[in-house]
Amino acid sequence: MTDRHALERALREAGVPAAYYWIEGVHEPAPTPPDFVYLRTRPGGAGGGTASWETGVYERGVHEPVATHDTEAEACAHLRTLLGVR
Repeated sequence: MTDRHALERALREAGVPAAYYWIEGVHEPAPTPPDFVYLRTRPGGAGGGTASWETGVYERGVHEPVATHDTEAEACAHLRTLLGVR
């Protein structure tokens, strides 16, 4: 996957339930599910040479980062892995 929109389509086509994932700006279920895996721009990560994308797990109101990524494509690939989608 090279971008978030293609990732969301692939997850939908693979039958992944909508409440299992959150993709910033593309798939943001409301009301917010109690737990899900997520992909978002890293808070404060756009400058200074740090990774600009983050994947992780949201549980009990807290974002728990699993990994940071330099590119959107890397982050999309990792979210697919977290969800077990090839």
